[in-house]
Amino acid sequence: MRATPLAARAHILAAVVCATLCALPALRPGAGVAWTTVGLLTALYLACELPGRCRLLGSSVPISAGSFFPLLLAAAFLLPPAAAALVAIPGSLVGRVEHAPATARRIWRAAQLSLTVWAASCVHGLLGGGATLGGPGPERLPDFPYALLPACAAALAFSLVLTALDGSILATAERLPLRRAWSGLLPRSLGPHLVHGLAGLMMAVLWRSSYGPVSALFVLLPMYISCWIFSQYHREHAAHRATIRALVQAVDIKDTYTRGHSERVGRASVLIARELGMAEDRLEVLRFAGILHDVGKLCVPTRVLRKDGPLTPEERRVIELHPEYGHEIVRGIGFLGEARAAILHHHERLDGSGYPYGLSGREIPEFARVVAVADAFDAMTSTRSYRRGRPVPAAVEELKRCAGTQFDPQMVRALARGLDRHGWSTASTVVTADETVPVPVPRAGGGAGVGAVRRPVRPRSPDGCEPAAGRAVPGDERDVAGGRAVATDGSELASGAQSSVDRTR
Repeated sequence: MRATPLAARAHILAAVVCATLCALPALRPGAGVAWTTVGLLTALYLACELPGRCRLLGSSVPISAGSFFPLLLAAAFLLPPAAAALVAIPGSLVGRVEHAPATARRIWRAAQLSLTVWAASCVHGLLGGGATLGGPGPERLPDFPYALLPACAAALAFSLVLTALDGSILATAERLPLRRAWSGLLPRSLGPHLVHGLAGLMMAVLWRSSYGPVSALFVLLPMYISCWIFSQYHREHAAHRATIRALVQAVDIKDTYTRGHSERVGRASVLIARELGMAEDRLEVLRFAGILHDVGKLCVPTRVLRKDGPLTPEERRVIELHPEYGHEIVRGIGFLGEARAAILHHHERLDGSGYPYGLSGREIPEFARVVAVADAFDAMTSTRSYRRGRPVPAAVEELKRCAGTQFDPQMVRALARGLDRHGWSTASTVVTADETVPVPVPRAGGGAGVGAVRRPVRPRSPDGCEPAAGRAVPGDERDVAGGRAVATDGSELASGAQSSVDRTR
């Protein structure tokens, strides 16, 4: 508890006091509580939480109490509010938590669920829900469909109170603004909680029927299994994201010139894909392709990536191998699917002058054509330590100018439509991590100093996409560093100087 902020500790204490006041009436003599039902429901909830503490099973069972919300809602339907508030306490106090401080989290969870179940039971009772559940014997059948109304209202109250308390603890423990702490919590949880409410209603009806409490387990067991499968899916998805994040962080550390570039390329790729009407199940894979397109830089020597002057032909050949390196790195990552081809071919050009294999037209995979446009767009609009980013309209015009030779016109048009529709956040296109990186420029005496002098150089590009004076081929930014021209794609400059791959890509 000592590691918990003072405001959070006060908030937890207030929740505990409120939960105690809510449950206290059930403990008074003569309260008439059905302690057998309370005991059975409490034991069931405790049994559902205990596997999480088992070393053999702990990593494979659902952590969140959301797996057992049908049981808690069944308690809200079967018991008066004060008694229902007691059901979640023992299980919450012994349940597994993944992050410290464990004691504070368990106490908070017990108080939170106690208050939530109490509120749901109050709403259910106010709408006469208890009388709709029926009882043993054919003369006391459940009152359907009216029984759905108090059950759904109780599930709504359950969701409202639970998300309100979740947001409040985030605001106090993480010092987040309330609006941000509550943002999106209710929309994400309302649907599942309504489903849990219906499952809880089925449990309560079977519990009250002549079949008795054992029959209710036929509802709990499939719900538990389905939630276990769902939690396994989320664990796998979280592992995928962690893998991607680790690879991107490694690239950002090695090539500081392009920090943040990968995430923005992933976002721009999804923007294009949505305009193309791609299926939702492909969007996540395409986002991974954009994020990981430069992962092959991990195999490129750091001295080459961070070299200020022009590269030698040998160094250029090493740089141009990074798509193949990247493909080899991700070859065994099965969930990437089509993203692997995009990583390999995102530097191919529509006219066949790209690398590594010189593919042209429709030979280039669709994902690679999307990522190529997103990559060039972010390269032009991102601010680097050695030059300012271009305005978005200027970057789009540059992409249109080279559509058909370097880029797929369909992808360029899709990006333009997406930008018109959604815009492009300036904050997400500025790389601030590199702002303090010094760039050498020539002094009057011929030595190198530190500054930001830039002179436009007109390149001569072999792809037929000839820029006007002072302009650059998209993704082929020309700057002067150390008095020498710097290019991005290995093409020869008008001055005859050799070029190097730009740090923007």
